[in-house]
Amino acid sequence: MKTKSGAKKRFKLTGTGKIKRKHAFKSHILTKKSKKRKLALTHATLVHKSDENSVKKMLRLK
Repeated sequence: MKTKSGAKKRFKLTGTGKIKRKHAFKSHILTKKSKKRKLALTHATLVHKSDENSVKKMLRLK
């Protein structure tokens, strides 16, 4: 079974098995966004628990 190409590019697995993702809204139209907001969007975060199963399915982990 092949993995979904889009998911493969967007998600990484942590050592404990959680799924890491980047924030949206950081690619363009940045002049109207505050420095604080842009800095917060820079850092990666974890996929929400309710979305984990669907992401794992896309990555063929389950």
